[in-house]
Amino acid sequence: MLRHVVAALASLVSTLLPVAAASAAPQTVYFASADGHTTLTGYVFQPSTPGPWPAVVMLHGRGGPYSSNDNADCTFVGAGIASACNANTLSKRHAMWGDYWSARGYLALLPDSFGPRGKASGFGRFTHGDADRADVNEIDVRPLDAEGALAYLRGRGYAVADQIYLQGWSNGGSTALNVMIRQGNQQADEASYRGALVFYPGCGQAALLTSTISIAAPIAMFLGADDEEVSPAICLRLADRSRQAGSPIDVTVYPGATHDFDEPSSRRQAAPGNQSAMDDALVKAIAIVGGWKK
Repeated sequence: MLRHVVAALASLVSTLLPVAAASAAPQTVYFASADGHTTLTGYVFQPSTPGPWPAVVMLHGRGGPYSSNDNADCTFVGAGIASACNANTLSKRHAMWGDYWSARGYLALLPDSFGPRGKASGFGRFTHGDADRADVNEIDVRPLDAEGALAYLRGRGYAVADQIYLQGWSNGGSTALNVMIRQGNQQADEASYRGALVFYPGCGQAALLTSTISIAAPIAMFLGADDEEVSPAICLRLADRSRQAGSPIDVTVYPGATHDFDEPSSRRQAAPGNQSAMDDALVKAIAIVGGWKK
C-alpha cells in the first residue's frame, strides 16, 4: 500500500512540477577538451536567478546532441557546425533536460563531443563495433571532454565550484561512469564532480575502464528493464560489485521501460513503461542532486 501511495505522490509531484516549456535557445559556448587539442562546442542553459549556480554537465549518447530530423545534414565546416545543427536543433531530450535544470536553479552545460571531431550526425543504433566511433569513444576520449567542461565552468565562475554534477545517457552514461572511475576515491572537491546521474549506460568490459567502480562520490543509475540496446543485468552486477567495494551507487530499474525511456517524443513515449519511467526519473533527479548538495 505504501509503495502505491509513494508512486501516486511522485506522479502528482511530476504534474505539479512540469518540465519547463520550450524556452529561448541556449547560449552557444566554446571551450577546450582536456585532450589538449580539441575545441568543443557547448550549449548553456542558464537560470533566470543570479549566479553562480550549482551546475549539471550533460553528456549526449551515440546519436549526438541534435535532433534526428536535422542531424543528417550536419557537416563539419571550418571551426564550427553547419547551421542544420546548432542550439536550435538540439534533440527533444537534451532540450527538455536543459530546461528542466535551468528552471530549478541549476546551470546546465551540454558539450558536443562529436561535431568538433567531424561526426556531428552521430551514430545509429547497434553501431557499437563501428570503427568510426574509435576517435570519439567513451573510454579515453569523451571523459576528457567532461573534464574540460568541468574546468571551463570553474574557470568562468558560472558554477558553485563544489556543486557540479554529471548526467549522461547511453554512451554518455558510460562516459560519465568512466569520468567517475578516473576521479577515483578522491573526496568531491572543486576539482571533481560531486556525483553522477547515469541513464541506461553500457556497463560491459568494452565500455568501461574497470569492472568495479571505486569512488567516494555518489552515482545514481536509471535503467529500463526492457532495454533493447544495453543490458541492465550487466549494470546491476557492476553496481553490486562496486557497492561491495564501498562505492555509493544507487540503481533504479523501471519495469517495461526501454532504452531512451526519457526521450519525450510521442513515438518513444508510446512504448509501455516509458511514460511512468520518465515521470519518475524527473521527480527523482532533482531530489537526488538536492540530497548530494547537503
